[in-house]
Amino acid sequence: MTGSDTSPGSRHLPSGVHHAVRPGSALLRLETTASREGVLDGAWWPRSRDIGAELPALLSALTEHLGPLTRVGLDATAWEGLPTRIVVGDHVVHVDSFPVGDDTVLITRGEGDLFSLLVVPPDTPPEAARAAMAQAALAGNVSEAGQILIDTGSGQRPSG
Repeated sequence: MTGSDTSPGSRHLPSGVHHAVRPGSALLRLETTASREGVLDGAWWPRSRDIGAELPALLSALTEHLGPLTRVGLDATAWEGLPTRIVVGDHVVHVDSFPVGDDTVLITRGEGDLFSLLVVPPDTPPEAARAAMAQAALAGNVSEAGQILIDTGSGQRPSG
């Protein structure tokens, strides 16, 4: 990680963090300002709907930047094989699933520090996915996740 204004106890996201994509790593983009005033804190572009294969890389990447996580909330209708918990490093992250269909994943750090990420559908063309991820990570973004996917041509959420 390059310079960061984030410590594990901080409510801020890292500034200026850029990594090359490695095979098996999460495709993730986070808002890089300390304000966190937008509707979303960033975006995630999983490679498949197999949550057991996708979630560990996401949680590992987020733990690296945000510190230990406690919970993740997902739309139950959008994923295959949802576990109830995943171990990341030496911490257990509990997985909550709800049939909400809202194109987001919610990440909790500590008792109530909540991060909301747009989930870009796995089959989205790369150009549309990059556009959706960039819009979701904009400081002060006021668009909801579903609207970003429509605006960028990234597809509709899966029907369930």
